[in-house]
Amino acid sequence: MNDDAIPAPDPAFELVPERAVNEGDAHDQALLRRLAAGDRGALAVLYRAYHRRLARFCSRLTRRGDIIDEVINDCFWIVWQKAEGFRGDSRVSTWIMGIAYRCALKALRQHGEEPQAEDESAAGRMMAHDPGEDRERIDWVGKGLRRLPADQRLVLELAYGGGHSVDEIAAILQCPEGTVKARMFHARTKLRHLLPTLAGRHDGTEGP
Repeated sequence: MNDDAIPAPDPAFELVPERAVNEGDAHDQALLRRLAAGDRGALAVLYRAYHRRLARFCSRLTRRGDIIDEVINDCFWIVWQKAEGFRGDSRVSTWIMGIAYRCALKALRQHGEEPQAEDESAAGRMMAHDPGEDRERIDWVGKGLRRLPADQRLVLELAYGGGHSVDEIAAILQCPEGTVKARMFHARTKLRHLLPTLAGRHDGTEGP
């Protein structure tokens, strides 16, 4: 496992292109500056841009739609309040995802919930960037993903679904970089063992 970078993804995953990430961050920073000046229209634009991503991210922790909506609303209330204090020490997406994660943990505690053990309701959505992507492959990988613990699914979501680096994921999840690398390593190892078996069952052959 390379200590300096995220391991190359399995064929089922596709990293967000670096150019798109950089261009997106410049746009997000411009929106934050408008927020800091009190522009509610900029908040609406940012909300629309991040709502789906945050809903998908929160669905890794809970299936309850009411909690997900609460977390997203709380997250953007904090973004609105704190926009002026953003200094660009991280990407805007890293900052927002970190806020959402903390809001999610707080909401789960308040509702007496624990992070879900499986993600059946959102299985496969991590890879569904291309509307024409093969639905069977999404279903196949989704079956593998929902057999992973929530913490391992989260690092895959952030790395391969959101294009975040190891240090950014560590900042979002408030844990050491070594923990992120370990979770990613174990998640990928489990998927390498699970997917051939699931693929055999998927095409009608017998798995081991």
